[in-house]
Amino acid sequence: MIAPLIVDALIPALNEEASLPGVLADLQGRGLRRVVVVDNGSTDATAAVARAHGAEVVYCGRRGYGSACLRGMDHLHAQPPDVLVFLDGDGADDPADLAAILAPIEAGTADLVIGSRVLGEAEPGALTLVQRFGNALSTTLMRGLFQARFTDLGPFRAIRWPALMRLQMADPDFGWTVEMQVKAVRAGLRCTEVPAAWRRRRAGASKISGTVKGSTLAGVKILWTIGRERLR
Repeated sequence: MIAPLIVDALIPALNEEASLPGVLADLQGRGLRRVVVVDNGSTDATAAVARAHGAEVVYCGRRGYGSACLRGMDHLHAQPPDVLVFLDGDGADDPADLAAILAPIEAGTADLVIGSRVLGEAEPGALTLVQRFGNALSTTLMRGLFQARFTDLGPFRAIRWPALMRLQMADPDFGWTVEMQVKAVRAGLRCTEVPAAWRRRRAGASKISGTVKGSTLAGVKILWTIGRERLR
């Protein structure tokens, strides 16, 4: 009998005290060994709320989505999972999609699975026009430059731990998701997408899509990351 996969979840979080309780509650009973919340320098009660709802909390003083993910991975090295799930702490990702995202890995047909908001259903207003355009442009470039057939750079994803270690992830901020996908294709990993719901954030303020500055910086960094990987 094949033992079930050990699955952990990693949630980078910056000032998400209002949304985290719902996210962590929705993750309960979904077969996760543990949930790690990386407090990326919050000025609210993010860490205390996460602990109160059963998550392990680690602190990352260097701001940036990628920095928080790298810090969480360092924390997991002592007892790594078979599969690591990444999702956001704002409630936009629906934990009900976790089983579908894990299914191709559990079936032995994929190493990396992206929860695609493009293939799934998005609540009205959940994906801005800027996000839709940026996704379309980025995935089109990835297809042309790397033969990487993705529809989305969505944060809700699962990857086998040994495969993740092969990628030698390094981006400290907005380029994290596209870096993972490009490197996965170049490393010959089996990549696939499944439809994933996308909801409006449940509470708090967006640090990226909710501001012109954040959206612009994220878009520039994503395109820069694609160009950098092409030159390697």
